[in-house]
Amino acid sequence: MIRPFLPLGMRPLRQTPPIANAIHRFPRTAASLAAAVLLLAGLCPAQVVTIDTRTGNVTNNSTGVSVTVDRRYQQIQPTHVPLTRSELDTKTRLELIRALQAEQGFAMRPIPRGHKGLTLAANGKLQPAGEGYLNMVIAEGICAKPGDRLVLTDVKFEHSKIVFELNGGPDPKHRFLRHVQIGMGPDITTPVVQGDDKEPVGARLSLTFDGHVPELTGSEVKALLAPLISFDVKTPIQAFTDTLPAKLKEAILSHHVLVGMTTDMVLFAKGQPETKSREMDGQMPFEEWIYGKPPKDVEFVRINGNRVIRVEIAKIGETPVIFTKDEVEGMMMRTDGTPITPANPTTRTVAEGDVERNPDTQAPAPPPSLRNPGEKLPGDDQKVGVMKPVQFPKPKPDAQPTAQPGANPDEPAQPPSNVQPPPADASQPGPAKPQPTSPGGSAGSPP
Repeated sequence: MIRPFLPLGMRPLRQTPPIANAIHRFPRTAASLAAAVLLLAGLCPAQVVTIDTRTGNVTNNSTGVSVTVDRRYQQIQPTHVPLTRSELDTKTRLELIRALQAEQGFAMRPIPRGHKGLTLAANGKLQPAGEGYLNMVIAEGICAKPGDRLVLTDVKFEHSKIVFELNGGPDPKHRFLRHVQIGMGPDITTPVVQGDDKEPVGARLSLTFDGHVPELTGSEVKALLAPLISFDVKTPIQAFTDTLPAKLKEAILSHHVLVGMTTDMVLFAKGQPETKSREMDGQMPFEEWIYGKPPKDVEFVRINGNRVIRVEIAKIGETPVIFTKDEVEGMMMRTDGTPITPANPTTRTVAEGDVERNPDTQAPAPPPSLRNPGEKLPGDDQKVGVMKPVQFPKPKPDAQPTAQPGANPDEPAQPPSNVQPPPADASQPGPAKPQPTSPGGSAGSPP
């Protein structure tokens, strides 16, 4: 054991870890910190997420939410390549490097960037798959899309795996020496690696085996990589359509455009458009791709973002035919949680408490109550009479309208006809009696 040399009279200082030093000085703080950690552990229960590698459904067991993952990120179908038990020797390793170095193929799935890359087990499954695969693509970016060309720029052999560098690899050259500078002072330094190299855009793929790398040939390695990379001689359109469902592949090879296609699918199906125009439909911007010129058929393909939302085919002397229904949604898997296949029209989703009743044969449900089943209240034994319908009095026929006394306030009140007038008082002078009149004179004149 080698000990550091110290001058006489000096002892080596005992270094205390920062956390232990803090606990030693502040015991109350340490206790509070431990309590906080336990509280957070109780408030944040572990969430278990289950991924069905066959269907691609991702289920969170704590919430019961199911998410649909795009078919391009689902688990692969394992290969069945017979492998020998003998270990790879030096001669076979050089032959593999000579056969695989600079070999070109086509990506069958999105190949993400990143230092770690994808790991494929020989005749086994892919890691990661499902949601982890999708998260890697989102975080690191894409090195190659399905159908893009890939080049095996480097092949490395380790104890139990073969590491392939695709399109230059994900790491920059001299990634450690880039942080080293040489100089005589803080202001006079020169970096060891000079030059402004571009950001790497490659990827890494690891092919793993059990225990050791067995004796292999170049064709066997290509067969093991077939779920991710196809080394067959193909045209770019063949390599791209081989990654799609049969119906969509047939439409592209037949040069038909379907609503729901991406711009890449339209380019492979129809090529570059003869004319492009950008317009607005209310608040939605869109791009119109026009194929053909009269007197031939003219096809208008409307694109919003990266999807076809409308296809119009105009023929001379005929009414234009317009397609707006998405025909690709049922064939292409999505990552936004929509169903993989369209729902069965004969099925119906019944919510909790949604009970169907036939009003002709079933009685209505009783009103809600706070009673327990079979519970009776004291008032239930009292007999209550049956309520009979209310009988309203019949209206009498209206009499002939007559003038009611006192209806006009300007006229003096007249006594009723059936009331006798009061007797006359002798002390009061009575009303003057009318005098008879003679035929030849006026009233009150002597005869």
